[in-house]
Amino acid sequence: MGIRFLTAGESHGKGTIVILEGFPAGLMISAEDINFELARRQKGYGRGGRMLIETDQVEILSGIRKGVTLGSPITLFVKNKDYENWEKIMTPDLIPGSFGNPLQRPRPGHADLSGGIKYNHRDLRNVLERASARETTVRVAAGAVAKKLLKNFKIIVQSYVYQLGSAVSKSSIQYNDLNERADKSPVRMMDKKAEQKAISLIDSAKKNGDTLGGIFEVIITGISVGLGSHVQWDRKLDGRLAQGLMSMQAIKGVEIGNGFSNAVQMGSKVHDEIAYQSKRGFYHLTNRAGGIEGGISNGEPIVVRVAKKPIATLRQPLRSVDIETKREVKAAYERSDVCALPAASVIGETICAWVIADAFLEKMGGDFMDEIKQRYQLYLKHVRSY
Repeated sequence: MGIRFLTAGESHGKGTIVILEGFPAGLMISAEDINFELARRQKGYGRGGRMLIETDQVEILSGIRKGVTLGSPITLFVKNKDYENWEKIMTPDLIPGSFGNPLQRPRPGHADLSGGIKYNHRDLRNVLERASARETTVRVAAGAVAKKLLKNFKIIVQSYVYQLGSAVSKSSIQYNDLNERADKSPVRMMDKKAEQKAISLIDSAKKNGDTLGGIFEVIITGISVGLGSHVQWDRKLDGRLAQGLMSMQAIKGVEIGNGFSNAVQMGSKVHDEIAYQSKRGFYHLTNRAGGIEGGISNGEPIVVRVAKKPIATLRQPLRSVDIETKREVKAAYERSDVCALPAASVIGETICAWVIADAFLEKMGGDFMDEIKQRYQLYLKHVRSY
C-alpha cells in the first residue's frame, strides 16, 4: 500500500484541511518546510486580490511530533483569513437571512451549472466554493511532505512555465537549481524575452477584463528504474501522473515527454535508443519518452507538460442563462486572478511529487525511514548489477 490523502473545505469557509495516510515514521518535516511551498503557490504576476488577504500558514494537527512523522495519519490545516468577511454567508448554521443573494448566473467554463444540476443546488455558490482552486492550498501542503520524503532519496521535483498565452520560452532548460531560478521570475519563465512578453500580455488581459492560461512543465530527476508497472492499467506511472494533474482545476491536457510531437513522427525518430556502460549501467541516448516506458520509470528524468486553460471568471462576463428565470444574462463575476499559471506550475509540481512518492513507497515498502533506505540501497544494487 502506498499513500493517500483526502481534502475538505470551501473557498471562503473557515479553512481547508488535508489528512495524509501511509507516510512512514521517522521522516523529518516542519511547518516551515510546508509553508515554504505554500508561499511559492501564492506568488506570480497576474494574481488577484485574494493573495493580498491570505498569507497561508499550515497548522499541524496530528501525525508529527517534535519535527518527525509518527507513522500515523498526518492532519494539516490552513486557515482562510478572508472567512471573517464571509462568515454570515458561509455559516454552517441555519440562520434566517444569513446566506446573502443566491448565485444563479453560471459561468461558462466553470463547474457552476453542471454541479448545480448534478446536486440539485439552487444557489450555485454551493458548487463554486468547493470547485474553487483554493482547494489546492492543502494539496500543495500534502505535496510538500511528499517532496521532503523524496529528497531523502535524491529525487527532485521541479517546474517552470513553458508558455503563457502566446509568449513561449526559447531557453534551453538546465535541471540544476531549476526551481530556484524559476522562482525569481514573476511568471516562472526561464527566458527573459518571453517573460517580458508574458507580463505585457497579462497587463493587456487585465485591462480588457480577460484571462490567460498556458503550459507548464514538471521535471523529476534522480528517479530510478522501476516505479509503476505494466501489468495493470491503474498501476502505470504515466497514467497516475496524468490523473493527478488532470484533477487540478482548469487543466485540460497532459503529455509525457514529447507526447504530441512524437505522434506525428516516424518511429525511428521517436524511440530512445538504449546504451550500456559498466559504471552507469543501462541508459538511453535520448529522452523523447519523458522517462517512462510501458508505464514504468526507465531511469531518465521524467518530463511532464501540462496545459491550463484561462480562468473561467471574467471581469467582462460571457453570456449565460439565469437558472431560475431561464433568461439570457451575463455570467456572475467572482473576485479572481487574471492569470494563475505560475501558481499552477507549483501546484502541478507538488501533485507530481505526491504521485512519485506514492509509487516509490509502493515499490520499496517499509514502515520507517531507515528501513526504506536500506531497501532502496538493495534495489539500486540490483539495478546496477542487472
